Amino acid sequence: MPPHAISVENLEKYFPPALSGWRALLQPILSPTERALAGVSFTVADGEAVALVGPNGAGKSTLLRILATLIIPTRGSAALGGFDVERHSAEARKQFGYHTGGDEGFYGRLTGLENLRFFAAMNNITGVDAKERIARVSESVGISEELGRQVRTYSTGMTHRLGLARALLHGPMILLLDEPTRSLDPLAASDFRRLLKDDLVRRRGVTLLFASHTLSEVEEIADRVVLLDAGRVIACDTPRGLRASTHTATLEAAIESLARHRTPAEAVS
Repeated sequence: MPPHAISVENLEKYFPPALSGWRALLQPILSPTERALAGVSFTVADGEAVALVGPNGAGKSTLLRILATLIIPTRGSAALGGFDVERHSAEARKQFGYHTGGDEGFYGRLTGLENLRFFAAMNNITGVDAKERIARVSESVGISEELGRQVRTYSTGMTHRLGLARALLHGPMILLLDEPTRSLDPLAASDFRRLLKDDLVRRRGVTLLFASHTLSEVEEIADRVVLLDAGRVIACDTPRGLRASTHTATLEAAIESLARHRTPAEAVS
């Protein structure tokens, strides 16, 4: 059988305790005791859209950063397109694009086109290939007419679209998104969700794993929901399945019910 697009198995992550003042000098020699993830396991199939849902501190961003090879796990394993993110990180990076709803790290005085050329070069994409890819991804995310403007003149929504274009430059079939519509107005957020679901997932078959606090967004995009709390998976099902299992009418009520009735072991932080 072909590998899952994303595979996470018994993933754990601990950080040293946060200290301030002179105690911060001890941090490098302290054992990691602050738990961010505790035995997280799930898979995502090719072309599937899966949402990570949970309260602040549940471990959503930590999980995405591990998958994006930005930090390494304490224990367990994760793979993208069959490549382990720790042992085969270079190959794993070719499989995904990573996009967040925060500061995108663009150069404000450069145009959108100049920024995309720079990031294409960082991915060893140059010349005619870079020109064709930039034209293709900018058209697909709806910013091709704005590439000649300095990025500092872009609206938040346009900057998000430019960030998504950057994530798609190397042609990944997996997207990792951390609160992709954060700071967007309702109309821009709706347009961005439609772009993700209709164009990327349904039409192009891209696999999507995203974290979100907006449950209407989760309902609109996600095929399945992974519910995290205190670093543990407490549920993994379709939105309809979660509602049915808790006999509730809304996803919000289902999540509240599941969080209330988690086992004592799951509640430990």
